[in-house]
Amino acid sequence: MTRIVKSVAPIRICDNGGWTDTWFAGHGRVFNIAVYPYAEVEMRVRRGAVDRERITIHAENYGQSYTIAEPCGSYGKHPLLEAAFDYMHIPKDVSIEVSIFSEAPGGCSTGTSAAVSVALIGALDTLTPGRMSPHEVAAAAQRIETELLNQQCGIQDQIASAFGGINYIEMHRYPHASVSQIRIPDSLWWELESRLSLVYVGQTHSSSEVHQMVIRELEGAGPDTPKLRPLRCAAEKSKDALYAGDFEALGRAMIECTEAQAELHPALVGPHHRRIIEIARAHGALGWKVNGAGGEGGSVTILSGAGSARKRAMLREIEQTCPTYRNIPIYLSRYGLRVWEAGEG
Repeated sequence: MTRIVKSVAPIRICDNGGWTDTWFAGHGRVFNIAVYPYAEVEMRVRRGAVDRERITIHAENYGQSYTIAEPCGSYGKHPLLEAAFDYMHIPKDVSIEVSIFSEAPGGCSTGTSAAVSVALIGALDTLTPGRMSPHEVAAAAQRIETELLNQQCGIQDQIASAFGGINYIEMHRYPHASVSQIRIPDSLWWELESRLSLVYVGQTHSSSEVHQMVIRELEGAGPDTPKLRPLRCAAEKSKDALYAGDFEALGRAMIECTEAQAELHPALVGPHHRRIIEIARAHGALGWKVNGAGGEGGSVTILSGAGSARKRAMLREIEQTCPTYRNIPIYLSRYGLRVWEAGEG
């Protein structure tokens, strides 16, 4: 008999304070918003005698299916997925077939890889005694990227996917942080949701060389470099603005954060981002944030004014400006990681 486990985890947008949740920042503050579309995992588990290659991975977004043996620190086609199996120490007497999918395009700079990792860890967690807390899941996903895969990685993406909602993250000392979820009335939640847009540039962010240069500079400057101060401040301003229901103040914080990001290196806010921002400005948008670390591709979060028709006109013009620009429909996610049993088959 096959046991079926499903899990989902949201992506994040509007990461005001990003770059300060890293090892080279030392301490930081980040405001972010978890949204759907989410990363989806469906896992089929069989117990009993198993073959040597007992794990089958279907990476649906890539159209790839393949099997792997017992994970042992050497990873192949999709290291992030394979490392999760390695980290979670799954029982020896099970074989697993897992399908992974996300509507969010790769390279969107919205923490999709973190959402995939969180969803997969959540599903694998059902195979061992006890259950991990959201903090533990987020920490595990972050350690997989940094310790097993030796990648540069902050902490905010995993936290957003594990916790969901609107988060104010205070990192006291990397990677240790407290998470305050911002609770607002339903009417404010719905209005915020109606005003936010996510525009995908249409190409992955391929600015690793620029990112490495920024990291080297920040590492040399230390945690208290003036360049990081406005990023931390933007996170706090965002939290205060939302509690006050002040969308104009939230928009200003988004703009300040994007400008501070460009101060780290001008290439972090690229020509595609600026083109989209100019259209948003012309349509009366209150704010915009280049998501993630920025670079040549990725996406932009836009906070529109009160008029829904004007927002729709803005999105039409953006999509007509360049064939690769795409509005990705989003909904605010009240929940983070969700895991459930779908029965047996």
